[in-house]
This record gives sequence, structure tokens and C-alpha cells, in this order.
Amino acid sequence: MTSGDNGMEALKDKRILITGGTGSLGKVLVRRILSGEMGRPRKVIVLSRDEAKQHQMRLAFQQHATATDEVIYRNFEQLLQFQIGDVRDIHSVARALRGADIVFNAAALKQVPTCEYFPYEAVATNITGAENIVRVIRESHLPVETVIGISTDKACKPVNVMGMTKAIQERIFIQGNMDCSATRLCCVRYGNVLSSRGSVVPLFHEQIRRGGPVTLTTRDMTRFLLSLHDAVDTVFAALCFARRGETFIPRAPSARMTDLADVLIGPRKIAKTFIGIRPGEKIHEILISEEEAPRAVERGRYYAILPMLPELRSGDEKAAPLAREYSSADDVMKKPALAALLKKHKLMVEDRLKYEEDMLA
Repeated sequence: MTSGDNGMEALKDKRILITGGTGSLGKVLVRRILSGEMGRPRKVIVLSRDEAKQHQMRLAFQQHATATDEVIYRNFEQLLQFQIGDVRDIHSVARALRGADIVFNAAALKQVPTCEYFPYEAVATNITGAENIVRVIRESHLPVETVIGISTDKACKPVNVMGMTKAIQERIFIQGNMDCSATRLCCVRYGNVLSSRGSVVPLFHEQIRRGGPVTLTTRDMTRFLLSLHDAVDTVFAALCFARRGETFIPRAPSARMTDLADVLIGPRKIAKTFIGIRPGEKIHEILISEEEAPRAVERGRYYAILPMLPELRSGDEKAAPLAREYSSADDVMKKPALAALLKKHKLMVEDRLKYEEDMLA
């Protein structure tokens, strides 16, 4: 999405709440909002329970504000506000939602093994947190304009706790449209985000830097690959164009994890070892299932899954539905294209090492 798209002023003079705003996606989302590319907001509120991450984020903005004239940092002191709280706690949610026009729910437990070992913790954050947002809007009759739930490909045909809880989160937000008539609630769903905390690229970087081995699960595993900015573009596209109850899906490239490792290793003499699938993992990820395909349509660079509940469908959709599910096993990138993608986003190992050297200089 570019500044020339319709909806470029969608955030102008809005009071924005970002739950989980100190995470990888949240930090890029905050920077993009403060840049004014979607219009200059009135206030940006970051709600999270991690005091240390909030402090680090505030310091990073303050340090850059003294060294650059970028509009992001000029806007920071006037617009950005941090709140300590937890989406699990309805009182925290109620306080943060007061006066909010737009809500981006990025708060989540999203590490697959962690959610398998602590399933109720995943339920409390991913499900109860979403329900708290809907409940406060409904019971307090808040005039929130839009809520966008940030979901994952693991919510599609889920086989692990993380995916199951995110699938329920999607349904909570979609059904919330029936109870919150003045609010548009929709979702975005996307795959593995390159360079986000806990993703495979930083893991491979660290293993390569130590001299290996690079650990892989199976030879066949594939994943969708997006940059953090691609993920934010998807959020902004849903903000501008999604209808009530829809789920927006980016049309993203995918790759074999063995190819990703080979491209990052390059000519280095580093071994690869296969350790088997971790608890709850899939070999291939799916963004749109065969059950969802009949109600999924193309919207430019995205797909939109229409709501399952018939009461939420407008009835004026003219686009033809998808013929089959959308899987990371489809149209897998060859190694040259994968290398080009990593170089584009400065994610080759040498790029990372240079970045770390610059930070220490």
C-alpha cells in the first residue's frame, strides 16, 4: 500500500490504541503511524504489560529525536503515550479504550511450543483479551470506529494451541459486529514475519554466526514470508478497505526452510542438522482453507475472506471466489528469488553483521 492509495488519511485526527505495541509488529506499526503516511493522528496509545520494553521503546525514540529531523521523531513526544496494562484484565482494557477511535489488537502469545506447554496462558491472552475488547465496547457503548485483530496463518486449520486460540480470536471479533453495531470489527491473517522476534531468520543468523550447525525440522517444510512492513501494509489495507467481519490476507511468497538456510549460509562451511518437528508445528502453512475458499475473493494485492455469519454479508460481492485453498506449498520460490527477497530487506547474514558493527561503532 502506498500513500497514493485511497484511505491515505484514514488515521487523521484519530485516537489510536495498539495493544501489544512493544512487540516486533507493534513497534513498526507505531513508527509507520507516527510518520503520518495515513494522516497525522491525535494520539497513539501503546498498551502492554512489559515495563522494560516500554522504557526501551521510549528511549529509542528520544535518542533518535535528538539526532534526526524525521517527522516520526518530531511527532513522538506530542502523540505517543504508553500505558501499563494487560488485555487479560478488563479494567486495563476499559481504561485504554476510553476515547479510542481505532484499535489494533497485536497483543498475543504466539510462540508455538510455549503455547503447547502453557495452553491456558494462550487462552487468557489470545481469547479472553479479544473478548475483553469486544465486551467493553458493547457494555460501555463506546463509539470505537474500527477494531482490527492481528491473526496468523496458524489459525487456519489449526493443529496447535496458538493457532486454535487465534482462530477463536478471529471468530470473537467477527461475531462482535453483531453486538457492536457502531463498530467495524475485522481481522488480518498472515504468515511468518521475517526478522520478527522468535522467527526463523534471526535464529539462523545466530547459528551461522556461531559456526553452526543450522537446525531444521524437516526437508519439506515451507512457510509464507513477509517483511514487517508487508505485515503493516496488510493492517493498513484492512483499515482502509475491509468490510465488517472480513479477514484480509496478503498474497505472499513462500519458501522451503531448507532453501532459506542454504541461501543464508551461502559459501560458508556450515552443517545443517534435522531435529524433527517441534510440538504443534505443521509442515506447510495455510492462509485460506478449502472450506474458506468459496467465500474468499481477490481484493487487489490481497484476499478477503467474507464472514461465515450470513447476517454480516452485504450481498453485493461480485468477485469470483477462490477455487482452492491457499497454501505455503503453492508457488514456492526458487533460491535466486529467495536470495533477492532477503537482500531487498537487508536480511542476509552479512547485512546483519554490518548492522551490529554500526550499532557498536
